Amino acid sequence: MKELPIHPSIYECQMEELTAQEQELVHQAIASTENSYAPYSHFHVGAALLLDDGTTVPGCNQENAAFPAGLCAERSAIFAAGAAKPQAVPVMLAIAARDTTGQLTNDPVSPCGTCRQVIIETETRHHHPMRLLLYGKRCVYVMDGIQQLMPLSFTEF
Repeated sequence: MKELPIHPSIYECQMEELTAQEQELVHQAIASTENSYAPYSHFHVGAALLLDDGTTVPGCNQENAAFPAGLCAERSAIFAAGAAKPQAVPVMLAIAARDTTGQLTNDPVSPCGTCRQVIIETETRHHHPMRLLLYGKRCVYVMDGIQQLMPLSFTEF
């Protein structure tokens, strides 16, 4: 048996360490939490996706009583961008969340497995990794590409 050395590069920083563009994208993700429809989980997630043409696409989670019919914030932003601007390359994605009390989470929230797979597919489709900014009041996690969270990702049939 041989161990595979997998070492993701995830950086922890403070908001003021981000570039002005990154800070603005995080603020847009935070603002998007206000548009979330989460009457069941009361966990409001917002996303903001920056495209290579400078367009920012917001996203937020949308729940439904038929639970599989809901949609996460990350996917709502990615799918909206794909529908409106299919040739534009997504370059950066910020994610923020509010807990069941309505407060921004202290620690960053990570994309669910389905969203991770959609991000992988989007990066593969456009041949470009997305810079990910996961916001929490305590810190922001920054990574270049979803491969940092999914090093053994599924990208081909």
